[in-house]
Amino acid sequence: MESNFLDEKYWDERYSNHSAAWDIGSVSTPIKEYIDQLNDKSISILIPGCGNAYEAEYLIKQGFTNITVIDISPVLVAAIKQKFQNSSSTKLQVICGDFFKLAQQFDLILEQTFFCALDPGLRTDYAEKMHELLKPGGKLAGLLFNISFEKGPPFGGNKQEYKKLFSDKFQIRQMENCYNSIGPRKGNEIFIILEVSK
Repeated sequence: MESNFLDEKYWDERYSNHSAAWDIGSVSTPIKEYIDQLNDKSISILIPGCGNAYEAEYLIKQGFTNITVIDISPVLVAAIKQKFQNSSSTKLQVICGDFFKLAQQFDLILEQTFFCALDPGLRTDYAEKMHELLKPGGKLAGLLFNISFEKGPPFGGNKQEYKKLFSDKFQIRQMENCYNSIGPRKGNEIFIILEVSK
């Protein structure tokens, strides 16, 4: 299923005009605290729809060495490559392309405002692709909105919908209201940890 939200021109325009309203300018507290409890710095990590890649920047600062980011916007990807050009000591792969065409596998995928940027008609495809991209025992972790929006993106949802979407493909290790959201999102986020069976 195609959508204008998968169109590189759509996202080029939004990033060129700084009109991605959910960009908070830094790694979000829940993602930061999740990263902080990860001990193995060599695990392979994917950040899809990476935006300005604040999560990748934080991972690099924490010593992680196997990070991949992907975004569909050439304008954004060029800016990311420029931003990280001096991070040669870290294994950082920057991909410009369609997430749904990615053909690698990872130990961990971090979800931060990628799901909410996709047309809701793509959510089953999202769950299937995430399952495909994760190694056995791999995890999808991050944030989903626990709120409805009149129009999007961002597109919202709720815990009941997410459980139905993911329960066939993943073991739901955590799907709870987020206790450490940033102020503007307090009460409107769910933190998830979904695991692929070994």
